[in-house]
Amino acid sequence: MDHINHTWTKSFILAGFTLSGTLQPLAFLGTLGIYLLTFAGNVFIIVLVKADSGLSTPMYFFISVLSFLELWYVSTTVPTLLHTLLHGCSPISSAACFIQLYVFHSLGMTECYLLGVMALDRYLAICRPLHYHALMSRRVQVWLALASWVAGFSAALVPAILTATLPFCLKVVSHYFCDLGPLMQLACVDTSWHAQVYIAVIGMINICDLVLILGLYGGILKAVLKLPSAASRAKAFSTCSSHITVVVLFFGSAFIVYVGPPGIQAQGTDKVIALVYTFLTPFLNPIIYTLRNKDVKDAARRIAQRINTALKKL
Repeated sequence: MDHINHTWTKSFILAGFTLSGTLQPLAFLGTLGIYLLTFAGNVFIIVLVKADSGLSTPMYFFISVLSFLELWYVSTTVPTLLHTLLHGCSPISSAACFIQLYVFHSLGMTECYLLGVMALDRYLAICRPLHYHALMSRRVQVWLALASWVAGFSAALVPAILTATLPFCLKVVSHYFCDLGPLMQLACVDTSWHAQVYIAVIGMINICDLVLILGLYGGILKAVLKLPSAASRAKAFSTCSSHITVVVLFFGSAFIVYVGPPGIQAQGTDKVIALVYTFLTPFLNPIIYTLRNKDVKDAARRIAQRINTALKKL
C-alpha cells in the first residue's frame, strides 16, 4: 500500500515565485498587463495579414502562423503564473499538470520547426528569387506550417509520456508551471536515464534545427554580399533581422534551461530564464516584426483608412 501511495499522486503544488507582500500585487498586475498586450499584439498581426492583400506573401503567412502559435504558447503557462502570483503556492491536478507539460513542449517544438521553415523561406526569397513563388506556393506554405505542428506535437509525446509514468514521492513543483526538470526532482527513482532521453529528443531537435537555420543564413549572407549595391544589401538584411532576433531570444534561453548545466535547475534560475521564452518572446514578437517593418506599417495605415472611411459612411 505504501508503494502505491509513493508512486501515484492526485495533485501537485506549483511553488511559483517567492515575493514580498508589496511586490506580489505589482508583479501580478504587470504580468497581467503584458499578457493582455501579448494577446492583443499577436491577434493584431493575424488580423492584419488576413485583411491586407499587401501582406499576402509567404513571409507574412508564416509570421501569422507564428503569432497564432504564440497565443496558445503564452496561454499555456501565464494563467498558472498569474494564479501563483495572486495566491502563492497553487494546487494543480496531476492530469492538468501533465497536459500542460505536453502542450507546452508541443508548442515549443512546433516553434522550433516553424522558425526553421521561416529561415528556409528567407533563403529561397534571397538566394532563389526567380523560382521563389513556384517553390513557395500557397500549397507548400500550408503543408510546411502543418508539418511543423504535426512534428512538434509528435516529438513532445516522448518526454511527456516518460514523465507522466514516473513514480512521484514529493508534490511541490519548484516552478510556476509543470516542466520537465522540476517534475523530475519529485520522482522516487533515479531519473538520469530519463534526462538523457529528454536531452536526446529536445536537445537534438533544437540543435538540428539551429544548425539548419545557421546553414540557411550562411547561404543568405553569401548571396547578400554578392549584391551590387549597399542599398540592396541593406534591404535584404532587413527582411531577415527580425527573424534572427527571435531565433536568438528563443533558442538562447531554451538551450540554457534544457541543454545547459544541470546545476541551473537546483539554483532555481530556470524559472527566471523560462520567462524569456514562455513570456517575453511571445510579447516581443509582434513588436519585433512590426516596429521597423515598413510593409506592416503601410498595411496598418491602409486598414485604418478603410475603417475611417467606413465609419464616415455611417
